[in-house]
Amino acid sequence: MIGAQRVPPTGPLIVAANHHNALVDGALLVAHFPRRLVPVAKAPLFSMPLIAWFLRLIGALPVHRRQEGGTDPARNAALFAASSAALGAGRAILIFPEGVSQPEPTLMPLRTGAARMLLAAAEGAGPVTLLPVGLMFHEPGTFRTGWAVISTGEPVATADCVALARTEPEEAARRLTARLGEAMRAQIAMVDDRQTLRMVEHAERLWRQERGGERDAAARADWRRRATRAYRYLTRHDPTRVSRLRARLERYVHDLDEAGVRTAVLLKPPPPAVAVRYAAAQLAALLGALPLALWGLLVHAVPYWLTGVAARGLRPQGDVEATYKLLAGLVLYPLAWIGEAWFAWRLGGGGLLALFLLLLVPGGFFALSWSERLVRLYRETRALLSLLLDRDLARHLAERRREILAEMEAAAALVPEPVLSGQQEGDD
Repeated sequence: MIGAQRVPPTGPLIVAANHHNALVDGALLVAHFPRRLVPVAKAPLFSMPLIAWFLRLIGALPVHRRQEGGTDPARNAALFAASSAALGAGRAILIFPEGVSQPEPTLMPLRTGAARMLLAAAEGAGPVTLLPVGLMFHEPGTFRTGWAVISTGEPVATADCVALARTEPEEAARRLTARLGEAMRAQIAMVDDRQTLRMVEHAERLWRQERGGERDAAARADWRRRATRAYRYLTRHDPTRVSRLRARLERYVHDLDEAGVRTAVLLKPPPPAVAVRYAAAQLAALLGALPLALWGLLVHAVPYWLTGVAARGLRPQGDVEATYKLLAGLVLYPLAWIGEAWFAWRLGGGGLLALFLLLLVPGGFFALSWSERLVRLYRETRALLSLLLDRDLARHLAERRREILAEMEAAAALVPEPVLSGQQEGDD
C-alpha cells in the first residue's frame, strides 16, 4: 500500500476507490487498509447466501442503485442515516463512487453518493475526511501471477462544499464529486483498455532494465501514472507518433516472446560459472521440495481443476472473473478437502487422517512456490539457450531496445510537466 501515512488514525473518514474487480476490490481494501472499513455494497448482494453472510459480518451498508429500482430517494434514507451514525462514531466508510465495476483501467463517471454521504454527515459528525484511493491491477483474474497496488492520495478539500450545501446542496454535491474524480484519477494509471496498460508495463520494464532506478511499489506506480498521462496527452496532440512508437514496442515484445526472452530478463548471458551455480541451486531447491510439493499438487489438484471449470463455465466478464474464482474456490476447496479427509480416514484410520490435516496447508504453499520456481527456471533456461545459440540476438535486441527508449524519452519531452505530474489534465 502506497501513502498509508495519509490515512488519519482516528476520526470520521470516507474512503473512495475505483472499482475494477467486483467483490475482490472491497476484500483487498478491507484486508490491507490500516483502519477498519465499513463497506457500502449494492443491495442485491445481501440476498446471496454466502456473500450476504460475509457482508453482514463486516458490517457493510446496502445501497439501492438506480438500475436496481433505486430511484426512490426514500429507499436510501436508511443508508444515509446509517452512514451518518457510523461517521458520527468516528468510523471509516468504504465506497466505490463509480457505482459499477468494470475491467478496463479507466475511471467511469462518478455518482454523487460519496459526496452526499459526506455532506449529510458533516453537520453532526464534524469535519469528515474524504480520501481518494486508486487500485492498480496486473492480471487481476489470476491469483498466481496477478498483483495489486493500493495508492492513497491526499485528502480532498471539502470545507467550501460543506458550507455551500447549506444553501445549494445539489451544486455542492456536484462540485465535490468533480473534485473527488480528479483526485481519484491522479492515483491510477489510466488508459482506455488493458492491452494498452500491458504495453505500459512492458515499457516500464524496458526502461528500468536500461536506466535502472528505484524498483519499489511507489516508484513503479508513479512511473506508470506518468507514462499513461503522457500517452493520453500525445494521443490527442501527436497520434501519429504514439501509433508508431506503440507499433515498435509491440513488435519488440512479440520478438522477445518468440525468442523465449522476457522483457524482465537481462539481454546478456551470465558467465558460465555463475549460470551453473545458479542452475544447481535452483535444481537442488526443486528436488528438495519435490516430495511435499507433489503431495500438495495431488491434494489440491481436484479443487483447482473444478474451480477453473466452474469459472470457465460461468463465462464471467473481466471485472468479476477473480470474484467468481474466489467464490468457487471458497465452496469447492473445503468440499474437496472433506472428501479427501474421509478417504484418508477410511484408508489409514486416524493416523493417516492426522497426517493429511497436518500437511494440508503447508503442502498447498509448497506446491504453489515449487511450480512457480519450476516455471521460472524453464523460462530462464530457454532464454539463456536462445542467447547462447544466437550470439547476435542480444546485440540486436539491445539496439532495438535503446532505439525504443530514445523514442519514448523524446515523446515524453513533448509533454508539459504539469500534465505528467497530474496537476493538469492536458485536454487543451
